[in-house]
Amino acid sequence: MSTSIGIHDLSLATTEFVLPHTALAEYNGTDIGKYHVGIGQQSMSVPAADEDIVTLAAAAAAPIIARHGSDGIRTVIFATESSIDQAKSAGVYVHSLLGLPSACRVVELKQACYGATAGLQFAIGLVRRDPTQRVLVIASDVSKYDLDSPGEATQGAAAVAMLVGTDPAVLRIEEPSGVFTADVMDFWRPNYRDTALVDGHESIAAYLQAVEGAWKDYTEHDGRPLEDFAAFVYHQPFTKMAYKAHRHLLDYVGFASDKDTISKALGLTTAYNTVIGNSYTASVYLGLAALLDQAEDLTDRSIGFLSYGSGSVAEFFAGTVVPGYREHLRTEAHHESIDRRKTLDYAAYRELHQRTFPADGGDHLTPAQTSGPFRLAGLRGHKRIYEAR
Repeated sequence: MSTSIGIHDLSLATTEFVLPHTALAEYNGTDIGKYHVGIGQQSMSVPAADEDIVTLAAAAAAPIIARHGSDGIRTVIFATESSIDQAKSAGVYVHSLLGLPSACRVVELKQACYGATAGLQFAIGLVRRDPTQRVLVIASDVSKYDLDSPGEATQGAAAVAMLVGTDPAVLRIEEPSGVFTADVMDFWRPNYRDTALVDGHESIAAYLQAVEGAWKDYTEHDGRPLEDFAAFVYHQPFTKMAYKAHRHLLDYVGFASDKDTISKALGLTTAYNTVIGNSYTASVYLGLAALLDQAEDLTDRSIGFLSYGSGSVAEFFAGTVVPGYREHLRTEAHHESIDRRKTLDYAAYRELHQRTFPADGGDHLTPAQTSGPFRLAGLRGHKRIYEAR
């Protein structure tokens, strides 16, 4: 019998501020139904001036280290598509902030919103090679589009940290996976841009094509039949996309795709993304957290995951919920992370959105805004300076 490997602990963090979509709609004259119903979004997390992917990642991972310690963590995998440096892994800053041992490898992974699933699968491989070690997988992103662009309403920011090891307390990851790659330009961010570019229609079409391709490969590798799954967790660039994707999968397989069937399969997974917005690599795992935190009892039930990253790469895989998982959930802390956010008006959000660091190599301090445990204190000689409280 093969060793059981999967998610032993899961923790999320989001930003200091939140912008309600009502404020965005009031500013641009959009019918609020376009946001609340059309894309399924209520609000978006907005980083403070002294928050970024590192501070969010460290805030998500710190409770895991506090509960389990750092012994046996020999690898940190940091997945992001909003990287802060072209050379240095953002995970190295997190490694330092958390006080992890020096006998540790740290890397950063990139493939749009899919990167964290790659990190999870790579972590499983490392643990299978050495069952005594644990791997810290972190997904952290700040989703940012041009002001007044169609993508503005889908912005968000969050981090999810997962401890991967043998005999997991939360979710056992199963074999096999179904994978799919296609070279498309549905969403991308060139090095010379701070904000992403997106072809909305192409992005939806590419996502649905990836759903088909990943599921087809999953079934060809003897994956579970569709009816085995108690719930499905999809990447959610906006929550209505999960509904579109599952309807497409049901139609593709030849199953009933009525509203009630779809809502039963994934309704609980959208709760956090609805109020946080698109968190890129963290999105699908926010969906998992929302499902586990709300469902009555998923013990020994199988969950289907569809992870998608523009460009594009997708993976369908399954996980089985472990008996006793509820004792290890962080539901109250997750709610606190979301509920503590301070509401911005549109003008204050716009000011934060437009804030950038000068590129002159001078000393540039950031305003002390976040009440979180870690902050970006500023730049000094082109070096990012972080503080732990």
